[in-house]
Amino acid sequence: MKSGLEDVVAAETVLSDVDGQHGRLIIRGASLDDLGDERFEAIVELLFGGFFDNLPDTNGLAAALGAARARVFALVAAAGPELLKLGPTEAVRALIALRTDGTNLEAGLDLVAAPAVFAPAIIRLKRGETPIAPDPALGHTADVLRMLTGKLPSPASAKALDTYLVTVSDHGLNASTFAARVVASTAAGLTSSVLAALSALIGPLHGGAPGPVLDMLDEIGSPASAEAWLEDALDHGKRLMGFGHRVYRVRDPRADALKGAVRAMAAEGAINPERLKLAEAVEAAALAILKRRKPDRPLDTNVEFYTALLLEALGFPREAFTAVFSMGRTAGWVAHSREQALGGRLIRPQSVYVGPRPQRAA
Repeated sequence: MKSGLEDVVAAETVLSDVDGQHGRLIIRGASLDDLGDERFEAIVELLFGGFFDNLPDTNGLAAALGAARARVFALVAAAGPELLKLGPTEAVRALIALRTDGTNLEAGLDLVAAPAVFAPAIIRLKRGETPIAPDPALGHTADVLRMLTGKLPSPASAKALDTYLVTVSDHGLNASTFAARVVASTAAGLTSSVLAALSALIGPLHGGAPGPVLDMLDEIGSPASAEAWLEDALDHGKRLMGFGHRVYRVRDPRADALKGAVRAMAAEGAINPERLKLAEAVEAAALAILKRRKPDRPLDTNVEFYTALLLEALGFPREAFTAVFSMGRTAGWVAHSREQALGGRLIRPQSVYVGPRPQRAA
């Protein structure tokens, strides 16, 4: 038995490959380095290819995804006072659970659209504001930001969210993706599979790390304080948020894509330059300290570090970061669910019983 199924191969997939030793991520045959300029709609097309009948090209899929946003917005009306007591990600999950199961393209696109529509609506409702209906004619990320703020975003801001959603769209057989495949293997529909994946993502050992990155930056306060704060944190056994990954033994390739997006936003004034200066100083100090203090452990910048700055600058509250992550990863969950349902078997591993045995009379 291998605890945590470490190194156990549980699926064959055409969707993505994570090379932790060399810091490479491949999605449907393309390196992440070559996908950074793609629209999110193009990645949905890439991930869905071969798993749905009559899949349109990128422009057609963009229109279909816009129509899906309009369809799922009707469920926002169910976000009453009791649901709004939940955290943003739990509230998104509750609204998704109102959907019936399905396995066709419309069902898949509705699920991709769901967190993109529900998260902005829930954020606004929690602020006492009215949700904004989607505009199916807009690009996906521009519409998400418009539904959040009530204003058309700048091209750089929409592009930054595109980069983020593309970057997190799929990442091997992680805990949430495996949960989706387990449910899909039972012949349940896509809604059930996505709900299982989202429930796994809510666990703090899998999702939710970007918010604490901002808490760390807030506590450090200035570049001059970075080294002393980080040393003290390690002295007290604390983890430095935004560094280290279970799979990557070198720098997380997603971190570079997101750092580039953050710098592009900074160039147009969408990010406070002092905030970026602080983050870069903390990153440099943390990498130097970790290399010196933990030379035998490969602890480099991971996806959460620059995600935190990007999502903060776009106007998402930190408690909603996991819900925003699901906007991108749902495309991967749907694709994996279809791959498992079309070509896999019921997932039914064995366990080793280590409990007591019944005592029998002689």
